[in-house]
Amino acid sequence: MPVYSMTGYAAVQSNAGNAPVQGEAKAPGPGGLGLEIRSVNSRFLDLTFRLPEELRQQEPALRELLGQQLKRGKVEVRVAIDTGTTGPVADPSARLLQRLSTVQDHVRAWLPQAEPLRVADVLRIASLEQMPGQEWAAEVLPLAQKGVKELMLARKREGARLAAVLLERVAEIRALAQQAVPLVPQLVAQQRQRFLERWNEAMTAGSGTIAPEQAQDRALAEATAFAIRIDVAEEITRLNAHLDEIERLLRQGGEIGKRLDFLIQELHREANTMGAKSAALSLTHLSVDMKVLIEQMREQVQNIE
Repeated sequence: MPVYSMTGYAAVQSNAGNAPVQGEAKAPGPGGLGLEIRSVNSRFLDLTFRLPEELRQQEPALRELLGQQLKRGKVEVRVAIDTGTTGPVADPSARLLQRLSTVQDHVRAWLPQAEPLRVADVLRIASLEQMPGQEWAAEVLPLAQKGVKELMLARKREGARLAAVLLERVAEIRALAQQAVPLVPQLVAQQRQRFLERWNEAMTAGSGTIAPEQAQDRALAEATAFAIRIDVAEEITRLNAHLDEIERLLRQGGEIGKRLDFLIQELHREANTMGAKSAALSLTHLSVDMKVLIEQMREQVQNIE
């Protein structure tokens, strides 16, 4: 399955005009439906609908449609009815003209300062009169299905980009962890040599009161305690295990956002522990670099469904 982002946008339109002539662009009809879907990241699925009053009863069907396709994200759906003022001129009926004349006379009888109706006003009202005859409600769901399909394609493209970025960060963190592996034995050997030198100095200052064997044993004990204290082998092992799981989830796809978010928290914990155990600037720098990469991953994971 692909990886889907929670960020996406789709815009589709349905015209109510006649079918286009072959080889010619379809002229706008006297009206049409426009539908937009915007989606951003959210912990849960949050649907918002902005529909004209004529289509308000379609909200439950739209909610069910989006709920079947989307699992997480803050999604806003906008539907607008185009009155078709840029299309062919509507032909007002005689009955409509008579009604408008009567209404205008009645209004001006009470409000003499009211402006008379303009031709553009009459044509706009005529186009609105034609709308109820066009079954907008029947067009909403098919148009929404098309819009959801476009949205899913957009989210899939964005998800593929996010997955590629995350895999790059995983490879970089692995490289840093690999650099940390040989540093610990080197630090232990250096510290053991320092302990031996210090005990030799103490033995010389004590005029031989300390046996060489005792000095060496104490130096080895101190070096062992130091090695245990700075050992990050377990942290690196767990770090690599978490990275393996992240790679597996990205290749598996589907609804992986929440699991990735948990794994990012675990990565951050291991990097923090490595920094706390650090006994040299080299390890500290590696821990800081890891945490920077992990934070970049966290930002990307927040957008994955």
